Amino acid sequence: MEIVWQTPANPPEAHDYIFRNGKRYVRPYYFEFISHVKNRWAGKTVVDLFSEEFKGRPYQYYVSAVKCGRLQVDGEMVHANYVLQRSQKISHFLHRHEPPVLADTVEILQDENDVLTVCKPASVPVHPCGQYRKNTVVGILQAEHGHAPLFPVHRLDRLVSGLLIFAKNAEKAENFRQQIEAGLIKKEYIARVVGTFPEGEQIVDANVNYNAREGRSTVEVCDGTGKSIEGKKACTKFERIATDGKHSIVLCKPVTGRTHQIRVHLQFMGYPIANDALYLTKDVAPRSGKRKAKEMDASSLDESLPSDLLKNGDDEVRTAEEFEFAIDSMCTNCPNLAPKGYDEDEEGLWLHCICYTGPDWSYKCPYPSWAILI
Repeated sequence: MEIVWQTPANPPEAHDYIFRNGKRYVRPYYFEFISHVKNRWAGKTVVDLFSEEFKGRPYQYYVSAVKCGRLQVDGEMVHANYVLQRSQKISHFLHRHEPPVLADTVEILQDENDVLTVCKPASVPVHPCGQYRKNTVVGILQAEHGHAPLFPVHRLDRLVSGLLIFAKNAEKAENFRQQIEAGLIKKEYIARVVGTFPEGEQIVDANVNYNAREGRSTVEVCDGTGKSIEGKKACTKFERIATDGKHSIVLCKPVTGRTHQIRVHLQFMGYPIANDALYLTKDVAPRSGKRKAKEMDASSLDESLPSDLLKNGDDEVRTAEEFEFAIDSMCTNCPNLAPKGYDEDEEGLWLHCICYTGPDWSYKCPYPSWAILI
């Protein structure tokens, strides 16, 4: 089979998606990641750089990737001890598996000459980020409606549903940016929280500190001990709309815009969002610890496993032809390596090739919509 390498220049297309059991999957595809050597990367070997900066794959993978030409510098094959220099181009050729999202439609609410307004479904990122490229609002709108380019005026967390506004050109995007900075555009959210939320306006004015490594935020307040507060100033106003005694519907008005601000402020008050797996309790294992354990699993992968075979839950052998793509022997996701950075009971098995087209695949997504932007 001839490998066709995609780059960011290749737009998502409608046939890239597979719909199964209420979820939207992306057919695994070959992709060239392109980056340039930053100042802090210069002087490192290509293998050391990738193993330190991109820990989702084991060290030995990068050694093998250099040897077979999956990692190249300035378009040329190099050896594993090659020392990088500033501004050099690095290409990483890999078989890409994107996580699934809910199959809800990205509904277009209003299509104007220079503005597009849509309803973003929960679980879908706004734009390419991390392990998502085609399974994004921007990618879906381009593949299914031909809208490109699009400039997000604002963002919503991946798990949040709600109103999303895009500018169709850079000039309109800049106009929106100026209005947001001037306070002429404000956002409001509705959330369902645990417990009977108090009546009247409630204001939380507490710093939010986001830990990118752990992927979560914490609230920091002055405790009188003189300990310095590292988080950024954050303020949110809340107002109860209704309650049934067990849960409450709350109007949320962020005065500032910090990462996970509403979610962590509600947790701080003692009324976390009802189905927010990350902030429902404070007893969540650090993501870094989970990642380390999974990296150890990856390093012990049995390399003798035939790359052209898959097994389902009943140990029935299935050939790659029964699936709608080929198996890549260099891919750490083909066929049976657990995902990096996700809980097994959350998005668990999306990296297993069988989940894309397997006949018996079923999985309940734990992330229904928890907030709506008004």
